[in-house]
Amino acid sequence: MENWLEILNSFKKKQEPVALVTVTKCLGSTPCVVGSRMIVSKEKKIYGTIGGGKLEFKAIDEAIIALDENKIMESTYTLGPEFEQCCGGQVEFIIEPMNQLPELYIYGAGHIGVEISNLLNGTSFKINLIDSRDNWFENLELGEHVNQIPVSIKDFKTFKDAVNWGNNCYVLVMTHDHTIDFDIIAMALQNDTKFLGLIGSKTKRVRFHNMLIKEMSINEGMDNVVCPIGIEIGGNSPKEIAISVVAQLLQIHYKG
Repeated sequence: MENWLEILNSFKKKQEPVALVTVTKCLGSTPCVVGSRMIVSKEKKIYGTIGGGKLEFKAIDEAIIALDENKIMESTYTLGPEFEQCCGGQVEFIIEPMNQLPELYIYGAGHIGVEISNLLNGTSFKINLIDSRDNWFENLELGEHVNQIPVSIKDFKTFKDAVNWGNNCYVLVMTHDHTIDFDIIAMALQNDTKFLGLIGSKTKRVRFHNMLIKEMSINEGMDNVVCPIGIEIGGNSPKEIAISVVAQLLQIHYKG
């Protein structure tokens, strides 16, 4: 596939997830060569080939898994009777998901939210900082990597619409108001996320857990919410807390 870079670039411009399958090793007789490439969309539409047949069908299925789990996968197959091929060679390939960067949405542009945003500069995370206070972003020092999203407490739909929900979505809730925190948690639990975290104490967790069950009929309560957030490394300054949270986010992203 000679124009694979152009095809990938076209998907990148549209921010449409695809998986790139690249043959990395061939032993013996095989229907492909090292460097053979194939691009697979979520709809299983393919561009290019790694040799056709059951090997290619298997690679397409694995590409969908790689996209769903958003992780790089490596596979090795011997081309015997299972693949209805008698060449007996061996093929290794790597599958790389594209255009699926983890995206973090921070509700609350307070001291810790700002520190987290700045610390994640240069990582694979796309950063969105959300706040409902009037003109709040005017006096904040934020890098160009931070997408600033003002929302309105008068229209809670703006809170939901600020997020691109899905399995690449990480959400942190740390606003200036516990009532707003609760409303966001209740809303977020009804949408898809990779990670949902709430800043606060164990007491806050228990209180929210009971309220979610009794007032919102969310039977799992806080079972799917991380609270308190951050890795226990010690320290309680905004930057130290932010470091612990960033470490947790990176750990989840890279290790699942």
